[in-house]
Amino acid sequence: MYVVASKEDVVRIPPNLLGEDFSKLAVRLTQESFQNKVEGDGSFTVLVKDIQPIGGGRIMHGDGAVYQKVKFDALLFRPMLHEVVEGSVCEILKFGAFVRFGPLDGLLHISQIMDDRIDIDVEGRRLVGKDTKRELRLGDSVRARIVSLSINERSPRESKIGLTMRQPGLGKLEWIEEERKKREEKGKK
Repeated sequence: MYVVASKEDVVRIPPNLLGEDFSKLAVRLTQESFQNKVEGDGSFTVLVKDIQPIGGGRIMHGDGAVYQKVKFDALLFRPMLHEVVEGSVCEILKFGAFVRFGPLDGLLHISQIMDDRIDIDVEGRRLVGKDTKRELRLGDSVRARIVSLSINERSPRESKIGLTMRQPGLGKLEWIEEERKKREEKGKK
């Protein structure tokens, strides 16, 4: 889920940069400090904008850097347990597929793809249902639910997010559309 939040924090401005335009410097260092980072609550800061320095900065004894308080708006991506997400398959492996949604990837384990036995074609980059012949390929758009969530604050790309598509209304978007049409036809009879 994406959320926009107003925040206040402190940015360290090293002494060797103090000759530059202070406003531009505060903006640049705020973006470098907070953008593309994970916060303690598991939120991933996608974008930092509308950055405003607040008051004068402080110089810490023995450091020489200016510590400037700043106010800014942050666009946060906050995945939640049991949330339904849409994304695209970005990698096919022997044990399942990785799905990219927002700035993160989640694992769709082979047992959580469909109610069918699955043949794995790693070279062809696809997973195929033995009975249904449904294929999941690299680049396919899918809808899945988050079933496990462990966000790595230091390296967000190494977070562990488990997904499932084995519930009604979930799966490859084409499969969902097929199921919807089948239900409509049944309803007409």
